[in-house]
Amino acid sequence: MQAPSVGGVMLPRGNGQSVRLSRGASLTDFAEKINANPASLVGVMMNLGEMVTATQSVPDETLRMLADEMNFVLEIVSPEEEDRELLESFDIEFGEDEGGEEALVSRPPVVTVMGHVDHGKTRLLDAIRKTNVVAGEAGGITQHIGAYQVSSVVNGEDRKITFIDTPGHEAFTAMRARGAKSTDIAILVVAANDGVMPQTIEALNHAKAANVPIVVAVNKIDVEGADPVKVRGQLTEFGLVAEEYGGDTMFVDISAKQGLNIESLLEAVVLTADASLDLRANPEQDAQGIAIESHLDKGRGAVATVLVQRGTLRVGDTMVVGDAYGRVRAMLDDKGENVEEAGPSTPVLVLGLTNVPGAGDNFLVVDEDRTARQIAEKRAARERNVRFARKGVRFSLENLDEALKAGLVQELNLIIKGDASGSVEALEASLLQLDVGEEVDIRVLHRGVGAVTESDIDLATGSDAIVIGFNVRAAGRAAQMADREGVDVRYYSVIYQAIEEIEAALKGMLKPEYEEVELGTAEIREIFRSSKLGNIAGVLVRSGEVKRNTKARLLRDGKVIAESLNISGLRRFKDDVTEIREGYEGGINLGNFNDIKIDDVIATYEMREKPRG
Repeated sequence: MQAPSVGGVMLPRGNGQSVRLSRGASLTDFAEKINANPASLVGVMMNLGEMVTATQSVPDETLRMLADEMNFVLEIVSPEEEDRELLESFDIEFGEDEGGEEALVSRPPVVTVMGHVDHGKTRLLDAIRKTNVVAGEAGGITQHIGAYQVSSVVNGEDRKITFIDTPGHEAFTAMRARGAKSTDIAILVVAANDGVMPQTIEALNHAKAANVPIVVAVNKIDVEGADPVKVRGQLTEFGLVAEEYGGDTMFVDISAKQGLNIESLLEAVVLTADASLDLRANPEQDAQGIAIESHLDKGRGAVATVLVQRGTLRVGDTMVVGDAYGRVRAMLDDKGENVEEAGPSTPVLVLGLTNVPGAGDNFLVVDEDRTARQIAEKRAARERNVRFARKGVRFSLENLDEALKAGLVQELNLIIKGDASGSVEALEASLLQLDVGEEVDIRVLHRGVGAVTESDIDLATGSDAIVIGFNVRAAGRAAQMADREGVDVRYYSVIYQAIEEIEAALKGMLKPEYEEVELGTAEIREIFRSSKLGNIAGVLVRSGEVKRNTKARLLRDGKVIAESLNISGLRRFKDDVTEIREGYEGGINLGNFNDIKIDDVIATYEMREKPRG
């Protein structure tokens, strides 16, 4: 087969040769790998029916199509591999314990509480921590991932356990999956009166995918209709066989509400950890771990809850968390008290980062601020390329407008701002999972942590986007700017309300809202007196058009003199007409209203239904 040529220039033929590219790469990146001119690859793409610039980030499918055409085998580098290569370029090893056996010491198990919504996960954590989280949560649903450390006495020995609190609502699937990946043991909470539910199975699958041991907490044993034996039977079908049935899974019957058997559950966690896992880490190396949650604090700037997985994190260390970096200014434990250092399996709130990292981002301590900045900048650039290359996800919008009914493809752009990165990611994922069809493209143009800003409104204005604020409001002049530019900004505090309302709005199910639309303005040049009709205004229509039987207001020197007037009569010369257009003269009768003067302005308007979404 002959090598492809563009404009007489022969291009290299791959002959099955492998090319490694990162997500969101451009044609220029491809050209460098195969020693070709980027412009010639643009030409190849045009021949394939795709208009792509040389420097534009393109989706994986487009790169594969180009590689197939030129007989190259494309290998897309995974984000983890890409990150490892980036760190190796700085001589940094991530995820490896340093030193021999003598350097390793035991660490507390990290536990994730999972299960179906309303089965009592948050109440269980309340009982364990003896604090009340539910009261402070909007709608009683845990909104953010937190991490807490508790102590339990097992066999006369004081043992610590770290809990990662994953939210219960199904919209937080992505965060829950992430919680399972950063954990040693999963507690699966199942209500004794409800039994196994869809989210129970979903949580179980996450735990199995992360390959972590499971302890089952059968909750609500004090409730009428509770049947712990039935729960054991149901879970046997999913491979969780209780110890009393000859299996290796510990089941503990509890009541989070009454505080029954909580110590037994903690003991089961410790015993499972001792039996199944070798939980040791080197506390002497530079700290590495994972960001559990992060948000923008008004007084303290970007703060992140991080879980130290190996090494010891100290105040003054320079750290990189995803595409954020900074020197640790202060650390707080789960009780809000300042700490100077945090060893393996310890969760702490870190202050001093340049920006808000993403929930689930890895963190590591490096020697120099300059190294931290370079790693963060390269990660940020990579993420930006991926976002540019990402194609919209489609779903069906019913009865939204005439264009849609006619089968035209529409595009809905969204900008999502929230108080914490985990919530923003979860909301984005949920919106993209709404009923998928072929009529509408949904694109999340930007997502971020913090208040809705003027730059968000700018972006929305230029791209006809809807702005969603989750637990945040518009800051400064952004609200006035949104009103002025007609940008739709919506605020929510509970994630499923946001999803339901936006889905309903997109499908035209909300009650209609009406807005005033200006039709035209007319300047009064003369006044004619009529014994039958009263005063008639001789006008010149300055803008738009004036229609009969529409509403009007009278302006004098820029001030409103009268509201809700009716255009009851329109004339051009001697003829009655239904409308007078811009630049034409005519006569307007305002019914019983006669207080008009020369140079007054008649502004006409009508109320139209405002599209939601």
